[in-house]
Amino acid sequence: MSKKIKIINGPNINLLGRREPEIYGNLTLEEANIKILKYSQKLKFEVSFYQSNIEGEIVDQIQNCHDKNGLIINAAAFTHTSVAILDALKSLKIPKIEVHISNIYKREEFRHKSLISQEVNGIICGFGINSYILALDGIKNILNEN
Repeated sequence: MSKKIKIINGPNINLLGRREPEIYGNLTLEEANIKILKYSQKLKFEVSFYQSNIEGEIVDQIQNCHDKNGLIINAAAFTHTSVAILDALKSLKIPKIEVHISNIYKREEFRHKSLISQEVNGIICGFGINSYILALDGIKNILNEN
């Protein structure tokens, strides 16, 4: 039986391929999702994707993850500001990995602080779209340990 993994992306991730490609790369969100999906199939994961620019919609998606086996979240700009997303993550008792496409610690000072990292199993940043691939491996390792 395959494990169900949810990948949630926050604001402006829908602009991948157009927004600051020197930071975020040239792949569109659709192309990135295809790459992630192909890799997830090797792990026998059933992955579903969600992207929103609206904080409350992201909270709703997190709250609906109780039937999933793992969550990968790139809260994007909400990483640094959203207590609502933090609180939603607190209610979720499944493996959770925070990802960022860029290395947030090489960027502006305000991006160095993550409000949500205290509620995830791990953080992966700076590997481009491969941050999601590494997060899938992380979820697999956590699930195998339990």
